[in-house]
Parts: sequence; C-alpha cells; structure tokens
Amino acid sequence: MSPLQDWPVQQEYDPKNMPFRRLGPSGLRVPVFSLGGWLTLGGSLIGDPVKDIIKAAFDAGINMFDTAETYADGKSEEEMGRVIKELGLRRTDLIITTKLFWGVGRKGPNDGGLSRKHIIEGTRESLGRLGLTYVDVIFAHRHDHNVPMEEIVRAFNYVIEQGWANYWGTSEWTAREIEEAYHVATKLNLIAPIAEQCQHNMFTRDRPEKEYHHLYKKYHLSTTVFSPLQFGFLTGKYNDGIPEGTRLAQHTEQFHTLLKDLETPSGKDKIRKIKELTKLAEEELQTSMAVLALAWVAKNPNTGTVILGASKPEQLVENLKALEIIPKLTPEILHKIDKILANTPEALPSHGRPALDRFGRI
Repeated sequence: MSPLQDWPVQQEYDPKNMPFRRLGPSGLRVPVFSLGGWLTLGGSLIGDPVKDIIKAAFDAGINMFDTAETYADGKSEEEMGRVIKELGLRRTDLIITTKLFWGVGRKGPNDGGLSRKHIIEGTRESLGRLGLTYVDVIFAHRHDHNVPMEEIVRAFNYVIEQGWANYWGTSEWTAREIEEAYHVATKLNLIAPIAEQCQHNMFTRDRPEKEYHHLYKKYHLSTTVFSPLQFGFLTGKYNDGIPEGTRLAQHTEQFHTLLKDLETPSGKDKIRKIKELTKLAEEELQTSMAVLALAWVAKNPNTGTVILGASKPEQLVENLKALEIIPKLTPEILHKIDKILANTPEALPSHGRPALDRFGRI
C-alpha cells in the first residue's frame, strides 16, 4: 500500500495515444481530453454505470477526472472516489480536480463562497467525499466579490501547503480578476492560479479567445474547457427539436436560456451554421459534427484539456475520435470553419506593432 492510498492497485495506467500538455505555467501534464462529472456522475448516473464510464475513459488513456462540491450535491465526488477505489486505480496515475464555491446542501452564511473558512473547510469536506488525501487542482468555481483577493490567494496557498491540493485555479473568472490574483501572489510571494476552467466552443469564443488573450502570453495561463459541445447543441441532435431523453430534455431548468435561444432568429442561424459545419465535417474530414467541434477546441494551443461529458461508454469512445482529427485541422480548414461561423472575436488593437493571431502568436 502507498501512503497516498489505502486500496490495492488492480490496474496499471496505459496512456495509449493520448497527447499530454503542460497545464499553464506548471509542470503538471494533463491529457488533451479529460472526463467531467457535471450532471452525469452521481446525478443521472449512479452505481455501475459510473464505473463503466470511468473505466472506459481510463482504458482509453484518460487519467484526469473533474468534479465539484456542488455537482449532484456532493454525490459526484462520492461516486468518483468510490469507483477509483473499486477499480483499483493508482492514485499517482490520476489527476483529480474539484471546485469550491456553492457548498453542499447547507444554507449558512459561511457554507459557500471563497472565505478562508469555506476554502479550508470545503476542501476537507471534498476530500472526505472523494476518500482521497489530496486533489491535484482545486478550482475557485466562481469569483467571490465579497472577499478580499488577498484572503482568497492566501487560503488556497494554505490548502496547498497542507498537502490537500497540488495547485489551484479559477473558473469563470474575468481576466481582470485573474490578473488581480496574479498581482497579489507576486506581491506576497504566494502561488498563483495555473489554469482557468471556462466555457469554450464554436459559439462561445469572446472570453477564451479575446478577453484572456494577454493572460496566455503574460502568465502562460491555459484553460480546462467545459461545454465544448455547448451542452450537446454542437452535435446537431437539436437541429430539428428537442429529442426525448437528451440532456436538454432532462434538464430544462439548467438550460432554460439555451432552450429559449433556439426559438430566436439567432438560434435558428446557429442551427444553419451547424448544418453547414456538419457537411464540412462529413465531406472533407469524414467525421461527425461532434468530433469536429471537440477537435476544434483541442486544436487551440491555449487549451490545456477539453473536459468531456458522457452518459455511456460508447459516447465517450466516439468523442475520442477527435484525436485523429486534430492534426487534420489545417489553416485552410480552420479558415473555412471561421468563415461559416462568422464570429471570430475582433482582434485587439496593435497600435502599429506586430499583430497577434487568435492563438496569441505573432
């Protein structure tokens, strides 16, 4: 037994053909595709189906698993921790990430947010649900405007110093908030966040491609992308309505805004674009719309990892075909995609200096 785990190792990790990238300025290597637990693990999936999904991911070379204290009111962390032990996965083979902000269940004034109290207590409770002694990255799930940035940075440093996490990151923070965290960390000689977990897909581009533009170059920040398929919209399965049993049909409250958008001229224009992109994917790349959308996000060099959601192993295996498409996304293909999307974020003014491309390169 290792001092880092109290369960026997039953399965060795084989990365297969999974590419790895450094996460931000850190030395941590993460797989280009990882598995997330929002809505599925501990939510719509309980018991053996959770084990089937995680095993399929691990067998395919995915060793990074993302969750949060608030996912399924803590049950996502519980299910993930249970399966890791039941499958006998070696803790040092895994990259486990979780997120803090909303708390679990309770409604007390200190049961959420980013106070030092909740960061410390929330971390320990997350570890208890996971059944682990540490996580690899702990994310601030949102920024807390009611807490001084110094308190937030100091608290996450304390968590790291205690050995409860190896790194910390942000999720859905503005560029200004992330930069403030860096300034505080530099001033106090503390550890800065290494990654931002943000939404990035073909229809959500401004923040990851424009707002964070200078962060990639200045701090070598990278992203752990969620919703690369815009909650399934970019698969094309909603082109003709909302099929029964789909994510949008089962979680109407969470996706109220997206459902409403589908009925607007803007939503209908998105469907038109998806149909055009589907044709490009099938005719020029011999792949599906979903696989193209995943490969497109992964192609961005500022993307550390793309978090996949899956409700069954076959879906996960199908999505990983994106690994074969990434090298085929030539500048010519990317230009065609941009032309169809017609939503490339406007470049920042260069004021006579060499302009940077959308990847932050000259």
